[in-house]
Amino acid sequence: MTKPIRKSALRALAASAGIAAILATGAATAQDMPGEGITVTPLKSSLAGETFQTMLVMKGLEELGYTVNDIKELEYATAYVAVANGDGTFLADSWDPLHEDFFQEAGGTDKLFREGVYSDNALQGYLIDKKTAEAHDITNLGQLKDPEIAKLFDTNGDGKADLTGCTPGWGCEKVIEHQLDAFELRDTVTHNQGSYSAIIADTISRYRDGQPILYYTWTPYWVSGVLVPGEDTVWLNVPKSALPGSRSGVDTALPDGSNYGFEVNVQKIAANKEFTDANPAAAKLFSIMKLPANDISAENLLIQNGEDSEADIERHADAWIQGHQDTWNKWIEEARAAADGDSAAAE
Repeated sequence: MTKPIRKSALRALAASAGIAAILATGAATAQDMPGEGITVTPLKSSLAGETFQTMLVMKGLEELGYTVNDIKELEYATAYVAVANGDGTFLADSWDPLHEDFFQEAGGTDKLFREGVYSDNALQGYLIDKKTAEAHDITNLGQLKDPEIAKLFDTNGDGKADLTGCTPGWGCEKVIEHQLDAFELRDTVTHNQGSYSAIIADTISRYRDGQPILYYTWTPYWVSGVLVPGEDTVWLNVPKSALPGSRSGVDTALPDGSNYGFEVNVQKIAANKEFTDANPAAAKLFSIMKLPANDISAENLLIQNGEDSEADIERHADAWIQGHQDTWNKWIEEARAAADGDSAAAE
């Protein structure tokens, strides 16, 4: 970045014919860095797979001149409140509508900015291994009300199916807990919770040992690149649509008639509204960045395969930018133009 020109140097140069060009260059530099002098703090959950998406947003903000702090990890319910209160600036993995209750409880659109779609077509639901599904003709989660069917997925000898579920504090936890009641599965199914990365790794190990498995997952994520639906596993339908909270009346059926129990989601960038109101360049960037779901899954698989250090993930982000340089440059240009337009309007 060009160093500031001292006032004494400006006076000395004032008599030269090139002064207009020099001042124009300085003005262009300031316009290129609308975030200069402003610090932002990114938030994410404990899920390592979210670092890639978050880091791409961080790099975009840095190109706009913002000083970006290291990522702070908070689970979603707390993270939304932190962003709304200004203790964090943005959350790159705001699931809509899965996180709607978190979003509204933190203040909704009065406190939070959430425009555009960062990544779309995210599926969620319950799956079992294909071998067991075909051997026992299991297609629906409701069949686990049958103790004999449930017992097939028992891993600890208590006679109940063990469902590899959701990290405490995530939006999926609310849905799974609600549906176990709605589908009358409490007597035959145990919702096993913990760090998702750890419990799904154990599930994959059991699958590779030839044991039946029952688990929750979502896309985009690396799990479906290892346990491939249609080849290794099958999605289970649910007996009926049953969501908690403000979405209790929503129909979760897909256009083809399948019903996995969850709505198709999109991921958005949620940010502190006071910050976006004061920073149109950042607001524009948040609203126009778009990352294909398959790219997220592919990067997350690299993490699972051992490329999981911060340096590794930053390399993945840099490679993605280089592979989509024209698109990236366009985002940065549009963000800068938003700042220029706001400045012009204020004059």
